[in-house]
Amino acid sequence: MRQLFQQASHYRIVLCLLLLASPGAGQAQEMNVSVSGLFPPSKALLTIDGQPKVVAVGSTFNGVKVISVDETGATLEFGGRKQFVPMGSHYAAIAGRDQESANAKSITLAADARGHFAVSGTINGGHMQFLVDTGASFISIGMQDAKRLGLDLKGASMVYMSTANGTIPAYKIRLAEVNIEGIVLYGIDAVVHDNMQGFALLGMSFLNRMEMKRNGQTMTLTKRY
Repeated sequence: MRQLFQQASHYRIVLCLLLLASPGAGQAQEMNVSVSGLFPPSKALLTIDGQPKVVAVGSTFNGVKVISVDETGATLEFGGRKQFVPMGSHYAAIAGRDQESANAKSITLAADARGHFAVSGTINGGHMQFLVDTGASFISIGMQDAKRLGLDLKGASMVYMSTANGTIPAYKIRLAEVNIEGIVLYGIDAVVHDNMQGFALLGMSFLNRMEMKRNGQTMTLTKRY
């Protein structure tokens, strides 16, 4: 059930990367994976269930294939899907579930009393309240929430944003996973700054991959790719 917009600072974050079990797995299992080191453009150090190994692009370790490596993270393939994983990200994986039901294609949001579309979701597995904002270029996150979520700002580029209060500095990062009521996207750009707390703006870095239909007090988001 959707929750109306509210402060979310009391939630805890467990940083994780969702992994699916290999085809044929009979029941759900929990796995853990992290990108522990980078050797671009050809290798990444993966740690899966506590076992580290340097894996070359095109090679597979414990069912996880390395597709590409750059200075910020690695693109991995597992369970028939690809996902960008930033350096240092950790995720507790629930494997063996039905992927189609786990990744929704369409959701419908209802406007609140002020006409805003608010929705619950997660960033890298940590709970977050979002406010749909088609005027925002990126998902926008407050600094306190970024700390709560464990987002790594080391190496992030500095950008400047125009707001109602003038131009402010912000850190531009890439999120491993954004989940909005079952619509899951990977490798989504976001900005972190000091001008908000308790909610995030769901900007066009997410919404440009949606088909958006407004019908009175409802908005339907349908995943395009």
